[in-house]
Amino acid sequence: MEFPDGELSLLIVDNDEIQNINRDYLKRDKPTNVISFAMQEGEGGGVQPQLLGDVVISAERAAEDAQEAAIPFEHELVFLLLHGILHLLGYDHERGTAEQAAEMEEKEREIFALLRQEVLSEQGYR
Repeated sequence: MEFPDGELSLLIVDNDEIQNINRDYLKRDKPTNVISFAMQEGEGGGVQPQLLGDVVISAERAAEDAQEAAIPFEHELVFLLLHGILHLLGYDHERGTAEQAAEMEEKEREIFALLRQEVLSEQGYR
């Protein structure tokens, strides 16, 4: 699935808000780090092909995860955005096969390495 030009919305929230969204829309009453809502799936999918969907990130959880992994907060935030975008493009590590999960993880590593090299390092985030 390709989207040469696409739009998405990004919402950065705290743990309480992402838990509310997770509970209300996905029936999982707990905070998480990132949630994606694809606009190209289900009924009405494809009505606006440029609109990929929504990515919601908990900055609070991202900061906790970054500290635990001893990595810069900015790296974790960018990684979560990348993860969310890949979900919008049809990649799935939860509902798919082990092979599909591995494919998504490989794509994450590949793109994040490029971003880290090209963008994050230019901004002083190594």
